[in-house]
Amino acid sequence: MPNIHFVNSNKTLEVPEDSNILRMSLRYDGDLPNRCGGGICGTCVFKTEEGSEYLDNVKIQERRKLGEDWLEKGYRLGCQTFVTKGDVTISWDDKVTDQVKKRKPDKLKQAVSTGK
Repeated sequence: MPNIHFVNSNKTLEVPEDSNILRMSLRYDGDLPNRCGGGICGTCVFKTEEGSEYLDNVKIQERRKLGEDWLEKGYRLGCQTFVTKGDVTISWDDKVTDQVKKRKPDKLKQAVSTGK
């Protein structure tokens, strides 16, 4: 079973594969900040310190809320991110959280139909 190491709270949780990071933090007191749980507020933003290859694919809601700049720096949303088959280490920063919370979500790009 994979482990999630929460740097800020200095806790390591052994979790089942395909576990949601925020849910595991809530269930086992990992202390990841949270508010909405739906990818809207950005409060559960974290940085992957180690093990990014053991996280699932970025969701649309993360792409909208974080934007490519934050994603490229290794940030994800705990409510949208699942641990797959290996250990991950995550941390969070209040200043980053404040910036992400204030960020307006990107609009979804819609495919343009030519009508042909």
